Amino acid sequence: MRNIMVTGGAGFIGSAFVRHMVKTYPHYNIITFDKLTYAGNLENLLTVKDAPNHSFAQGDIADREAVGATIEAHQIDTIVNFAAETHVDRSILDPDAFLRTNVFGVYVLLEQARSAGVGRFLHVSTDEVYGDVSEGYSVESDPFLPNSPYAAAKASGELMVRSYHVTYGMDTVVTRGSNTYGVYQYPEKLIPLFITEALEDRPLPVYGDGMQIRDWLYVDDHARGVDVVLHHGASGEAYNLAGEELRYNIDIVRQLLALLGKPESLIRYVPDRPGHDRRYAMDASKARALGWKRQHTLETGLPLTVEWYQNNAWWWRKIKTGEYLEYFKQQYAARLASARDQV
Repeated sequence: MRNIMVTGGAGFIGSAFVRHMVKTYPHYNIITFDKLTYAGNLENLLTVKDAPNHSFAQGDIADREAVGATIEAHQIDTIVNFAAETHVDRSILDPDAFLRTNVFGVYVLLEQARSAGVGRFLHVSTDEVYGDVSEGYSVESDPFLPNSPYAAAKASGELMVRSYHVTYGMDTVVTRGSNTYGVYQYPEKLIPLFITEALEDRPLPVYGDGMQIRDWLYVDDHARGVDVVLHHGASGEAYNLAGEELRYNIDIVRQLLALLGKPESLIRYVPDRPGHDRRYAMDASKARALGWKRQHTLETGLPLTVEWYQNNAWWWRKIKTGEYLEYFKQQYAARLASARDQV
């Protein structure tokens, strides 16, 4: 392992992984490959922009020529794939982009990696492939039961990875992460959306009764988990990277408001989204057995996250314009118009 291509490395979790790898392994060459869609942002990589062991190549994982040229130019021997369309709400509005990137794009990456003789291929997946988990905790051998176009596309891409391991003998590993939060997260997801809206004293659209349960993982812990699996995961295996901190969404919202010193009167209960899973929960014993250990709990990670958004308005204010505002209007305007301030 010497020349590592990190696809989607300018996104939220991908950039955290790139920053971690560049600083932790100066003897590795880290090549960030990113299409720079709305969620990809080179400002996420400012702290490693001039590092001698980091370089950037712009491209789409669904573009065979761009992927192949980057692999050849940098003599890539390892690929870590974070590149994906990730937002469930957007997948409901427009599934097409999710199939192109999360399924076809994964296929293109696998094909180019196989033909170039790339060694290890790590694919970053999600707990949402397991679907709604009414009780207990998902383990890696559980069946896939995805309930949104996003989750179905991620499950499909993951099955492609498995097939290339079984059929062609490729050295593949998969990580499945739980709900990840932290610095540099695009402000359409729950935590950064509500922090930035609350900072401007705007109403917070909580889906349904807010009693959906999610398992929260701080982004740097997620990045370290991918690192551990990359180096120590068994070929052909999948590993859950779970925060193992389950909370109701409404409790997260209230905790954020308390940290910001904002009133709970900002909360608005809005009509739920279609196919909204009620509960996610994973068992991370398998990853812990490799040596992975979380360094943050919600009690430490949420304050760090809130403080970062408070101190870096320059980053998110530029994002919350143009296309973002059009998406927000499409997703929430009608819902907020019929909102309630209590369940």
